[in-house]
Amino acid sequence: MSEPGELKAALIAQARARGFDVAGITRPEAVPEAKARLERFLADGAHGDMAWMETTAARRASPAALWPDVRSVIMLGLNYGPDEDPLAILSRKDRGAISAYAKGDDYHELIKTRLKEIARWLIANAGGGEVKVFVDTAAVMEKPLAAKAGLGWQGKHTNLVSRQYGSWLFLGSIFTTLDLPADTAEPDNCGTCRACLDVCPTAAFPQPYRLDARRCISYLTIEHKGPIPRELRPLLGNRIYGCDDCLAVCPWNKFAVQGREAKLAAREALRAPKLAELARLTDAQFRAAFAKTSIKRTGRDRFVRNALIAIGNSGDVSLAAEAARLLDDASPLVRGAAVWALGKLLPREEFAALQKPDADSSVRDEWAAALS
Repeated sequence: MSEPGELKAALIAQARARGFDVAGITRPEAVPEAKARLERFLADGAHGDMAWMETTAARRASPAALWPDVRSVIMLGLNYGPDEDPLAILSRKDRGAISAYAKGDDYHELIKTRLKEIARWLIANAGGGEVKVFVDTAAVMEKPLAAKAGLGWQGKHTNLVSRQYGSWLFLGSIFTTLDLPADTAEPDNCGTCRACLDVCPTAAFPQPYRLDARRCISYLTIEHKGPIPRELRPLLGNRIYGCDDCLAVCPWNKFAVQGREAKLAAREALRAPKLAELARLTDAQFRAAFAKTSIKRTGRDRFVRNALIAIGNSGDVSLAAEAARLLDDASPLVRGAAVWALGKLLPREEFAALQKPDADSSVRDEWAAALS
């Protein structure tokens, strides 16, 4: 195909044939403001302990910094619209709330495989050129690039919003040395709406279009490796992996449709898992239960930590036995969370009687805080 416009049209058709719902093209230099925004985010410490954001900052600031030869950035989106209200589970205090994106198979592998297929098709039909594919884990600022490629706009919650699919798009990118026609950027259509900002349980948005990850429940339950700050624990409710609140309340979701990719559909076991069962997971059981899902990357200890926070927030005294059993867990992270949960569920005297005199320092701190 000699004409770039013809090649682009065929490329988008190929993307749709492979399950992508939207596709667009932008230039590597299309987001000049990204560098300053990223530098401010890092300078504020809003990335928490995601040190990799600092180490990759130079490459993340611009596609050309990541790959100097890139001339076009192809952004693709795959709809994963849930088949139920993501917020309904929040009232079921004995169950764990898992973010909609994580209830099915791990999207990284599925999308990367399809991106590679499209990239190979592109080079074969363009008669040459080079390509690189990226899905989330690379130093690519996907959301602003997707906005410039016309897939949607970054809402006040910093996530991409689509007219057609609301908040529910997985993103992937293909960088290429080919010069393809660029699309027009999507304008911001948030208007005066503040629904996403106002619903956030932990007030993670210091102002519109800015996120402080250190207060974000998705960060706290997935990326954060240590104990969750005590003042934020009660605000997590029963959210044990991610948080959909700011996405789910967006008015543009009225146009959203259920995702059509079967592999990303919610597993029945992850729709409303019992906290009592999650707290009993051994490492081997955790790995078996969450094989091929995004959840597996947190590891058993962090996941059980989250389940214990939810148990503490449940107000259900019958769950205290699950926390008490974990006072002797091999992980100090789990033991500390168990102490906190018991402190919330049991009368003071009964709780104090469970104290372990030989506890390590981090767990002793949890006891002291709970008894103070």
